[in-house]
Amino acid sequence: MKPRTDSETPKSKLCVPIVADTVERMVADAHAAIDRGAEMVELRLDYLGALDAATAQRLVTQVKKIPVEVIATCRMAVEGGRYAGDERVRADVLAAAARAGADYVDVEHRAWGTEAFQQSGLAAILRTPADVRGVTDPPARLILSAHDFERTPTHLPESFGKIARESCDVVKVACQANRITDSLAMLDALRGSAASRPTIALSMGEAGLMTRTLAGKFGAMLTFAALTEGSESAPGQVTVAQMRDLYRWSAVGPETQVYGVIGCPVAHSMSPAILNAAFGAAGHDGVYLPLRVEPAYEELAAFLDGCLARPWLNVRGFSVTIPHKQNLLRYVSQRGGEIEPLAARIGAANTLCIEVSRREDNTDTRVAAYNTDYRGAMDALLAGMGQPESALNDARVVVLGAGGAARAIVAGLRDAGARVTICNRTAAKANALADEFEAETHPWDRRGRLEADVIVHCTSIGMWPDTDATPLPDVDLPSRTVVFDTIYNPIETRLLREAGRCGCTTIDGLAMFVNQAAAQFKLWTGRPAPVEAMRKVALERLKR
Repeated sequence: MKPRTDSETPKSKLCVPIVADTVERMVADAHAAIDRGAEMVELRLDYLGALDAATAQRLVTQVKKIPVEVIATCRMAVEGGRYAGDERVRADVLAAAARAGADYVDVEHRAWGTEAFQQSGLAAILRTPADVRGVTDPPARLILSAHDFERTPTHLPESFGKIARESCDVVKVACQANRITDSLAMLDALRGSAASRPTIALSMGEAGLMTRTLAGKFGAMLTFAALTEGSESAPGQVTVAQMRDLYRWSAVGPETQVYGVIGCPVAHSMSPAILNAAFGAAGHDGVYLPLRVEPAYEELAAFLDGCLARPWLNVRGFSVTIPHKQNLLRYVSQRGGEIEPLAARIGAANTLCIEVSRREDNTDTRVAAYNTDYRGAMDALLAGMGQPESALNDARVVVLGAGGAARAIVAGLRDAGARVTICNRTAAKANALADEFEAETHPWDRRGRLEADVIVHCTSIGMWPDTDATPLPDVDLPSRTVVFDTIYNPIETRLLREAGRCGCTTIDGLAMFVNQAAAQFKLWTGRPAPVEAMRKVALERLKR
């Protein structure tokens, strides 16, 4: 087959698998998929309760009236489907779908050469090879596919090449990503295969998300997205609404810059919603993804090395959360990159900036690490107080907790000249943090007896779903006290609610969360962040 030219390369499409068990429900779901933004549907015939050639023909005929491009698939059980019956029946079913007007028929590569398929008449219905094609196109094109639900092969290009040697119109390979570097390998293979013919290349599972969301950036024929949560046909599919509204499917193109939040776990992070909304509001050509990277330092280093070795990914920055904040400092240090002084003093970084400069003979990549947690917290505190940073000089501040958030906030407070006292359930952690930043400590069980101008809460007490809990039960606070709770779900914790009844100034954790994301946005783009748009999206997500 001859390589495709740029003019022959179509825009990647959003395809929704239809997995209902009756013809009527499949037709209804196909309509719903188009209403929600799908550009194609895959009719998963193996999900039908009763399946024969006549049923397949009736289904395809009805769905084509929508109208919409249709892939007919009857996936065999050994490759993740539900069909375990006679192969001759399956071949006849797919032949009937092709006759009824399906635009594509998907057959597993392992099944295509079997007697059942070669004697079914399906091959005669489908398109002939490109070099002997006639003037009139037959009604359907052949997708030859391979699926591995356990692993990603070491030599992926060989998997693609084996299928590409057949007389098919589309090459499809889908493999389980057991670590995020498997997705990088899949994107390598996609770029290589898509240069010569239409290709579908996907990594399954949570670690495979970037192959789904970036499929259009690298020339894939399509990506799959579920109609609703719970209707996924493969692990790792997000919904069509999330692809379009959250991950900016329509805006992602070859020049789109890639960002994301690295962590473990990371699937439920609000950062993608907030940062993608910011990119859209500011007109920045970027997309932000949740990226699960397993806890070991070696996993983070392998992923970041893989990104930097692929300048065509156009990665420009990452947010970094638990458990990789210390790992990020180590990585940037070992690469000779820049580390913000306060991030070095805190001993953790949550932001990676990647600067790429291209010359005629090479590409120079520089990395830098920052900590925007402290800046987000300090900005939220000062804005809530309505005071400049100088107002914290010599102020009495009690910090409840001694974890990562407390560490960043203590560093910021001490940098501003505040007198800080740390209370933590584990006294040893409080003592270690206090010694490092020249602060005081106080026993946790007597925390309510401290006099303070400002109280900053940095533990998980009162976080959803334990919203009835509070770190300061039965404490009557003076009205002059400022109370800052770094929890943002719920926005008004019991601590803030009771402090408000005492007449205290209260500051919620959402302000800190949005501010630290806004600081990241500015580091990456060099532009002020659309903070109001970001806060609006965060509020909407929390209300859900």
